[in-house]
Amino acid sequence: MNKTDANTTLQELKDMIATFSKERHWERHHDPKSLAMNIAIETAELMEHYVWNRAGEPNKKEVADELADVLFNVLNFAHTQNIDLATSFIDKFERLQIKYPVEVFNKDQDSLDDYKKIKQAYRAGKQ
Repeated sequence: MNKTDANTTLQELKDMIATFSKERHWERHHDPKSLAMNIAIETAELMEHYVWNRAGEPNKKEVADELADVLFNVLNFAHTQNIDLATSFIDKFERLQIKYPVEVFNKDQDSLDDYKKIKQAYRAGKQ
């Protein structure tokens, strides 16, 4: 059976990465700063496929590979820092639902003004 989003857990992916790193003795290089920086680097490589791209869509396989690199590094960071991604995601998602209420954003015409006001108030500590 092929592994897909529908039949593979985050823990399975984290375990695969842990085994991969352990077999290569790479754990010694996996400090939080280096891993966080690598997430940013891989994300920049993903963005390269879209910046200045005016001649059609980028190669989907190449984009998928870059996205997989980002995910690899996110999962590796979560593994090394003992972060439960599902719990963290659900917690953050619930806070986002409160922060950005559907009553404000379900208009026919999307406006960035509401988003900007909420974001500014959040950064100022008013929420």
